[in-house]
Amino acid sequence: MLRGGLRVSELVGSRWKTCPSKGHRAFAFSAKAGRNAVLPLWKETAADLRAWLAIRGRVSVPELFVNAEGSAMSRAGFEYVLDKHVCVARTTCTSLSGRSISPHQLRHSCALTMLQATRDIRKVALWLGHADIRTTEIYLRVDPTKS
Repeated sequence: MLRGGLRVSELVGSRWKTCPSKGHRAFAFSAKAGRNAVLPLWKETAADLRAWLAIRGRVSVPELFVNAEGSAMSRAGFEYVLDKHVCVARTTCTSLSGRSISPHQLRHSCALTMLQATRDIRKVALWLGHADIRTTEIYLRVDPTKS
């Protein structure tokens, strides 16, 4: 399966061996319900992941993303880091004030952007990894100007 829009649990559970090697721009990971999936990456994103591995150093866990102690990053840890960066961003981007910014909100924003770009709900369902397109139909009723 080829898709993007990772869930936080899929991202923090990713193993470093699935990171793209030079010349490859795909990222393999374990998806919901034990399925395996592949995420195509922009060239810059693949380079950023390789750079992260270079500075991350050696750790005793196989996960790609680690916390300050070198242990696997948890969902809560990811939310903590995101919140920290959102707080900093709010100082220069006032439109973020009073808005909910969570990992799942980012996933929804990406889905809306994909729907606006493609106008194809089937592609969005595949991109999000939804097993049933009815799960994705909620995006047809969302006003993108209010997201």
